[in-house]
Amino acid sequence: MGRDAFKASPIYLAPILASLICGFLCTYILKVSYIQPPQAVPFPDNPSGSIGNALYFVILVSSGATIILILLKIRWGKLVTILKGAALAVAFFLLSLVYLSAVFSLFSVFDFKVAAAASTFIAGIACHIILKTRSRLGDVLIVILGGALGAFLGATIPALSAFLILLLLAVYDIFAVYRGAVGKIARDGIEHLRGLFLSFRDAQMGLGDLAFYSMLSGHMLMNFGLYPCLASIVGILLGCFLTFKLLEKRSIFPGLPLPVAFGLSLGLLTSLF
Repeated sequence: MGRDAFKASPIYLAPILASLICGFLCTYILKVSYIQPPQAVPFPDNPSGSIGNALYFVILVSSGATIILILLKIRWGKLVTILKGAALAVAFFLLSLVYLSAVFSLFSVFDFKVAAAASTFIAGIACHIILKTRSRLGDVLIVILGGALGAFLGATIPALSAFLILLLLAVYDIFAVYRGAVGKIARDGIEHLRGLFLSFRDAQMGLGDLAFYSMLSGHMLMNFGLYPCLASIVGILLGCFLTFKLLEKRSIFPGLPLPVAFGLSLGLLTSLF
């Protein structure tokens, strides 16, 4: 998360809460549907495999940020735009296909061609709005994408791997913001990354932050139930607000550590009762 001139206020939680609500609804659709989405991790959910899954996600995130930073440094901004557009198109298409398939399964009317055509249309319209316009609808679509992506990850990653991924990413986020590529991009090249960052008033939030918040709450709903999910949402919002308070004295602050710590703690504690 970053800002220009900033004073913390609960209003800054609005897009985060909206993304969490979207993630909740998407998780519920997957939970009650008759489809079985593939696991989003390459290794089994045992102690060594879960560590491998966590490292896999950190490598993916760090590699993507480093490639973008290098391309911006050598002034290949157009290639960044192409890669960003391709990533958004693929994300919107695949997520639309998953959730449309889940909804269709509830009514036993699934038709792959119809779902694929509708997903292609959604991906095209969404990318056009986000990349070619400056409307608020683009920001809304980023919020929805963060919630839907996080819900998918939370529903398809086993528990031990999910918790290790969130914890390791929270630790990595500290390094990435202060010493790594993420912080350098946020300071000097964020204007090139519309669609991967959400600007809300004076604050900027990464799409990844929104997705991993929803991954946490969605995993709680899918595997531990409603009350742990709601507790994790309270923890995430509390961690986000404390992060915003710290932004009053800093130009940039990692968006994952506090929300993940509070959200995971409250969710797991509630699951014990």
